[in-house]
Amino acid sequence: MTLRPATAADAPQIAAIWNHAIRHTTITFNPVEKSDAEVADLCARQALVWEEGGRILGFSRFFQFRGGEGYKHTAEHTILLHADGQGRGMGRALMMATCDAARAAGYHSLFAGCSAENAGAVAFHAACGFRTVATLPEVGFKFGRWIDLVLMQKLL
Repeated sequence: MTLRPATAADAPQIAAIWNHAIRHTTITFNPVEKSDAEVADLCARQALVWEEGGRILGFSRFFQFRGGEGYKHTAEHTILLHADGQGRGMGRALMMATCDAARAAGYHSLFAGCSAENAGAVAFHAACGFRTVATLPEVGFKFGRWIDLVLMQKLL
């Protein structure tokens, strides 16, 4: 296993993980699939992957929470695992590496936006030291229904 910075060459495998989540879950509220080119661009900016035998089984990225100078020390992150990578400690290792990388990049605070339907994500983030700071009712819409968003924060 290798935990390393993502590269543009990882984009097709990352896009496959992300697009599976887009098509089949409410982990993300976005219904529009990611192109390899879009993911390659994102890989160039603060993204990590978990690789085993040339296969990407998880990825994470972080980015400024909101635009503007006043938010330059607050980030949000995305973390997704392939089904084959779940339940093996890979998510926690990827999350801790993401926190370390965000801290090293000068961020003070890291946010997670979790679908309220994804109790596993809320529990995972709590186990990684995030605390719930807000629940935003009915801000996501997917699969014909409104979904709450749980905002969780970790001070780095």
